Amino acid sequence: MYLTPIVWQEWETHFQDLGYDTHSPAWQQHDLSVAEQNSIHPSDALAALTLPEVVQHYRDYIAALEETPILIGHSMGGLIVQMLLSEGIGAAGVAINSAPPQGVLSANADFLKANWPHINPVLSPNKPTQLTFEQFTFGFVNDMDSETQINAYNHYAVPESRRVGKATLTSDAAIDVTLPRAPLLILAGGNDHTIPASLNYTNFKKYQPAPSITDYKQFPERNHWTILQPEWEILAEYIQVWLGDNS
Repeated sequence: MYLTPIVWQEWETHFQDLGYDTHSPAWQQHDLSVAEQNSIHPSDALAALTLPEVVQHYRDYIAALEETPILIGHSMGGLIVQMLLSEGIGAAGVAINSAPPQGVLSANADFLKANWPHINPVLSPNKPTQLTFEQFTFGFVNDMDSETQINAYNHYAVPESRRVGKATLTSDAAIDVTLPRAPLLILAGGNDHTIPASLNYTNFKKYQPAPSITDYKQFPERNHWTILQPEWEILAEYIQVWLGDNS
């Protein structure tokens, strides 16, 4: 959420160098440039977008591929990875600082503050949310230098559908954790305000009755910007080793 596929450019190069074919399809309404998406805010089409529509978009995209892909997603993308795996889609999945499925809750003050722009019940779902610089800094790039924070906001942040953001509280984000599926790795950041590591760990524990492989790893100093944070390669290399063992 609030980002576009350009955040994956370095990751794609990393895995392409390892011999993987990579894909980073945009959500609906997120296929324009960052500047264009911000210039058309508020977009009625983005406001109307729902999580089931986004998930169906990825089902359709994956169905057209020649090979069964490994799925990697960040934040809401991590939840989508979990949902697709539960349907038998994907050879393996990695959920990075993942949004929670229905029933996985947190009363953490930082979590509530970071997610309030899209879960606030007073705000209309008929208008997308556009984070202020202060909101983006708190939720994504906390404890980073001001130049990095400004660059991240100006080059990557886009408006988002409140309907998608609120979906984690509804049956749209339900997952049957007892279903057999491909291996799943859940990664967490110990300095993440938007998705606290404790929430990711609760998510992980929900899978413990499952017959399938589910692994968890916390990186203590990493925030929600982890896929672009300095030394993001540490995550990519950990995933690389895990995939070698589990796919």
